[in-house]
Amino acid sequence: MTTPMPQFRPRLVRRDPRGLTRLEVNARYMRKEEYDRLVENIRRDGCLTSTPLIYAGGEYEEGRELVLSGNHRTMASVDAGLDEIDCMLIEEPLTHQQLVAIQLSHNAIAGQDDPATLKQLYDELDDVDWRAYSGLDDETLSLLAEVSPEGLSEANLDFATVSLIFLPPELDAAREAFEQARLSQNASWLAARADYEQTLDTLASTHAAHKVGNVATALHAILTIVERHLTDLQDGYQSPEGEPLHNGLVGLETVLGARTLPAPAAVTINKAIAAAEGRGEIEQGKGWRLLERLAGEYLSGPNHTPSTPDTES
Repeated sequence: MTTPMPQFRPRLVRRDPRGLTRLEVNARYMRKEEYDRLVENIRRDGCLTSTPLIYAGGEYEEGRELVLSGNHRTMASVDAGLDEIDCMLIEEPLTHQQLVAIQLSHNAIAGQDDPATLKQLYDELDDVDWRAYSGLDDETLSLLAEVSPEGLSEANLDFATVSLIFLPPELDAAREAFEQARLSQNASWLAARADYEQTLDTLASTHAAHKVGNVATALHAILTIVERHLTDLQDGYQSPEGEPLHNGLVGLETVLGARTLPAPAAVTINKAIAAAEGRGEIEQGKGWRLLERLAGEYLSGPNHTPSTPDTES
């Protein structure tokens, strides 16, 4: 004979999450990155914004109640350093089977998201931190990408941006490449919508060409290509006619096309700079002036033939 489920009259209480009894068997699981995001969100909010459901009865005395729904939120609130959380407390007597049924219903009856509406709401989030706060995972973001006619959606790009993981040497290389790209341009990086779309298209093309699904790997491939074409960054500070476009500093590698040079060549250049500084021909700490002077003398020399820019036929 089936025991009917009583009607509940839960009340709001405040409890120390460390004292609550969590389920020993819980069908709902959470990946580490999801749990870490939950802890960070709770720490940022300073409270739980959705209340766990707890039960008092039998062996579960006040302050030690059983958590029927919200076990991960309860654990995360402890890791986030909360001393008290709001909970909905059921006090009506329940059997073990009724408790299990409530637990399963809270895990199973969650509704479904409409992908188009979900993407519309997600696109309203301009701030990367708030997009991360939303907690959308890889599977959901892939669904958003399918809604978009583009090969790679904005959602995936922003998710990837907050989730990129580099080994220490790769992280240093990525930071240096971004910094050099910033110094070599006379406009803000990704300042225009067209630049943003071009970045998405470039990532999508790299994904397809290298047959990789990881955004960090695709970005690494893009940075490798940039390293092979450092002199192309000259377009940021030099006009087609050979005139400077601004007076800011640029990376020497955009001139030489490499970030390093052979040690013997470096020693020779160092000696020449030191000699020029010692004679007062150039200012201390501005060795580039010697290179500029030597290049100018070469261009004005009798054996120099000026190069002409390529023209379209």
